[in-house]
Amino acid sequence: MELQKLTNGHHQGFQHLEEGYVSFIKTTNFHKSNESFEGKTSFGMSVFNLSNAIMGSGILGLSYAMSNTGIILFLILLTCIAVLSSYSVHLLLRSAGVVGIRAYEQLGKRAFGHPGKILAALVITMHNIGGKLEFWVSSDLISKFPFFLCIFLLTLSEWFLNGNYLIIVVSILIILPLALMRQLGYLGYTSGFSLTCMVFFLISVIYKKFNIPCPFDGFTNHTAENISIDGECEAKYFTINQQTAYTVPILAFAFVCHPEVLPIYTELRNPTKRRMQAIANVSILGMFVMYLLTAIFGYLTFYLNTEAELLHTYSKVDPLDTLILCVRLAVLVAVTLTVPVVLFPIRRALLQLLFPDKPFHWVRHISIALCLLFIVNLLVISVPNIRDIFGIIGATSAPSLIFILPGLFYIRIVSTEPMNSRPKIQAACFTALGFIFMSMSLTFITLDWVYEENRSGGGH
Repeated sequence: MELQKLTNGHHQGFQHLEEGYVSFIKTTNFHKSNESFEGKTSFGMSVFNLSNAIMGSGILGLSYAMSNTGIILFLILLTCIAVLSSYSVHLLLRSAGVVGIRAYEQLGKRAFGHPGKILAALVITMHNIGGKLEFWVSSDLISKFPFFLCIFLLTLSEWFLNGNYLIIVVSILIILPLALMRQLGYLGYTSGFSLTCMVFFLISVIYKKFNIPCPFDGFTNHTAENISIDGECEAKYFTINQQTAYTVPILAFAFVCHPEVLPIYTELRNPTKRRMQAIANVSILGMFVMYLLTAIFGYLTFYLNTEAELLHTYSKVDPLDTLILCVRLAVLVAVTLTVPVVLFPIRRALLQLLFPDKPFHWVRHISIALCLLFIVNLLVISVPNIRDIFGIIGATSAPSLIFILPGLFYIRIVSTEPMNSRPKIQAACFTALGFIFMSMSLTFITLDWVYEENRSGGGH
């Protein structure tokens, strides 16, 4: 009898433990349907996806940033930002590891309750639509694409000349099928091809450095004539001017990949915090090298004549340069293939908000993808000044994802360390740095708007 009671007691105890475990799984949103997808993506494919998430339109403006900081100062700033981005991923993984959660939105819920979950989901959605898709939807690369069709097909109907039609066609034929992938790991192949296109861009930049003379006699306008020849083709190592402060926020957001970190971690084969941190470090290091080489060789090609968009500067040398036209096409393909990777965390955030306890269902999966692409295309086509709106969104969401939220998550979730400990103090300083970068970005955007209005008013 005593043995039976003891056995029954142990059975009830195990039953309570099992119920508690099931409750924990539900709160952290690890459903059985999601667990079946874990552990399938290799280290290399994860690096491709995270690198593709990091890469953005900012690479085309890095040479201009270097022209306003100098080579040494640029190298120092880029190195600091790369290290800070890696540290940010460390805070994110540490917070996720403590509570066993691999969803950014659920970390927000664990740290600040339901409002934190909503905030995290909104920031991810705003950033990936506003910050990451800005270049694709508002770049004139899309408008240049009909010219490529004219060259290669020699048939150009009138509707092709409308960039809005082309955005819709690209969205339906290329982006939508990739965005419907159930797992982010499947996009590793397209991410690898996207990075290959950017490697082609980098090789072309290096090649052009040794084929374009300085000063630039071949310019189609008189930009070079308006600049003093003295020092025009001389590299600067340290430069401080009015535009220098503007480059700091640009560089600060050069390695944004944090919404994709936890989804990639979830699908990683043999997932451990150290393994995921290694993936982040390799991805950041790879993009650091690509960023640095692009900036250096682009800057050493044009020096003071470097423009905010590097490919525009090449067009001034020769608008019909075949290599540059191919580079434009490669960059367009690369950025287009980045869009499905960016859409994945948005869909995941919306699922966490709208259907937190529902298993995977294809109808919801496809419907959200269609709605996201429809909204993005609608904004691009119907809102004339969409670039300004996206600029504000990027300036507020990027520092939140890199600096503010990871730091706050660490402070609130990791309860084993006192607030006056060095890791917590570092996390608090890291969060404060995010607010500083946000304030700087918004201030500079406001100053640009005021300057543009004054110049427009002066023109009248």
